[in-house]
Amino acid sequence: DHPLTQAQISKYLEKEYGISIERRAISSNLSLLKESGVSIRSTHNGNYLDERDFEDSELRLLIDGVLCSRHITASHSKALIEKICGLSNKYFKAHVKHVYSVNDWNKTDNQELFLNIELVDTAIEKGVRLAFDYNKTGADKRLHKTAAHDVSPYQLTLHNQRYYLMARNERWGDVAYYRLDRITNMELSDERATPIKTLPGYENGIDYKRISTALPYMYSDEPEHITMLVSEDIVDQVIDWFGKDIHISRDTADDKYLVTVLASPNAMEHWALQYLRYVEIQSPESMRQRIKDALDEGGEKYYN
Repeated sequence: DHPLTQAQISKYLEKEYGISIERRAISSNLSLLKESGVSIRSTHNGNYLDERDFEDSELRLLIDGVLCSRHITASHSKALIEKICGLSNKYFKAHVKHVYSVNDWNKTDNQELFLNIELVDTAIEKGVRLAFDYNKTGADKRLHKTAAHDVSPYQLTLHNQRYYLMARNERWGDVAYYRLDRITNMELSDERATPIKTLPGYENGIDYKRISTALPYMYSDEPEHITMLVSEDIVDQVIDWFGKDIHISRDTADDKYLVTVLASPNAMEHWALQYLRYVEIQSPESMRQRIKDALDEGGEKYYN
């Protein structure tokens, strides 16, 4: 959109950088840039950069990803977006108006996030444990320590716009998922981490597909086959949450769909209550009973 002739390039170099250069040298340098792989096009209107590493649409996608990531603080978000804008030209930033509304998004206040990411990566690479404080947000909207943890870290995963650390709690001996934005005072330990392939159910390593579909919320209990009757209106929502590897059949009697998923019972209880108007758990009976108990308990609050 903004080609420059060799004469214009010469004027820019002298004006902006104090460099006086002949047009022949400019032509030679343009040729060298082209030979090195820089995508420069030369036409009768002038020379211009024909291609960048990222299209503007790709940069906008990255920016939106940063904006909606609740685990990144507002200040870090703004700094990251400034860097992303720097990957395009000076005209790009004017088209990204929402860069300046970063403080309007719901963001964490935990400033240790990026340090924690580095420490997790280092611990996994070295095969050592991590020690940290785990926190909850109080009524004062600040983080408060709930417990200290000693864990063997395995993976960082992004789920429901939150960053989670998948790790084995060395005290309790189970695999858990810790919100990274709720972790403070993280330190590397001298103790060796427990290899994940030594844990029951993880002999073949981490099943990422299972994490994304069987755990709609990050509970670490063992998934079970759960069958439910769902309205046609939310079949697409079911597939969004649990993936396409689920069994769906038409239930002509109720004009609904019978769906079987493999999911965490703890997570499924919350999910079924979320879609209460459109979903009825069919089996197992223990899952139906959990929903009934939750409804009874909730009903007492509203009908008594």
